[in-house]
Amino acid sequence: MPLSSVQASSPARLRLPEWASPAFLVGGVVVLFWLVATLFPTWLAPYDPLKLAGRRLQAPNASYLLGTDALGRDVLSRTIHGAQHSLPIALLVVVSAVVIGSAAGAISGYRGGIIGAAIMRLVDITLSFPPILLAMAVAASLGPGLGNAAIAMVVVWWPVYARLMRAQVLEVREREHVEAAVAAGAGHFRILTKHILPLCWTPILISATMDLGQVILLAASLSFIGLGATPPTPEWGAMISDGATFFYSWWIAFGPGMAILTAVLGFNFIGDGLRDYFDPRSSK
Repeated sequence: MPLSSVQASSPARLRLPEWASPAFLVGGVVVLFWLVATLFPTWLAPYDPLKLAGRRLQAPNASYLLGTDALGRDVLSRTIHGAQHSLPIALLVVVSAVVIGSAAGAISGYRGGIIGAAIMRLVDITLSFPPILLAMAVAASLGPGLGNAAIAMVVVWWPVYARLMRAQVLEVREREHVEAAVAAGAGHFRILTKHILPLCWTPILISATMDLGQVILLAASLSFIGLGATPPTPEWGAMISDGATFFYSWWIAFGPGMAILTAVLGFNFIGDGLRDYFDPRSSK
């Protein structure tokens, strides 16, 4: 039998691209689960997160898979509903930081001069403070609440994207196609938006994907110390704070703790896969 007919008769095998590693697929499944929990929490939560579900401080059992808290509320239901607060605030903070930081970095890198220097000195001043301490100071001055915590995190995060975008713009603006656009008489706005910025977004996208997990962690930290979500909001950091009060009832903090862990790892795995896709050399 000819070799070609043997090859034709052999079943086709589905091959995933090299960048779609098992870790990337696991991260995608985890993030998809939390997205479903964010959009349709009542599908997954067996009880109302704010109402009494049973006796207080019940250990995990068949009726309450993650037990109940000090007020008799179902920990599993509160953990699932907590995604409605943690994921949207992470997305809002990262998008806001990307928009503000990228605009500032693009102006600084393209225009330079006094304006560029002033922007970068502001970036340097902001980055000189530890992120958690700066976020705590801003959130404390604004008062508790998820909205104020989001503002505090944007203040912390935008300089990272400003510095990253500036470095990309400084590199791309020296390329030949940009020089050709300048020689053709294109305006500054067109050069920046059509010839420079489209080539600068890959590192921003990868960094933003990984930062989603870090923002979730920082938001939980602010809520843990009382500068984020306020009771009775089922937010992951606030739930862990409640669990710390009842140390031997470990299940109160176990659910939100695992939620934070899986969400952060999921976004990090996806970010690694995107990095390998856009820059295959990074995986070697």
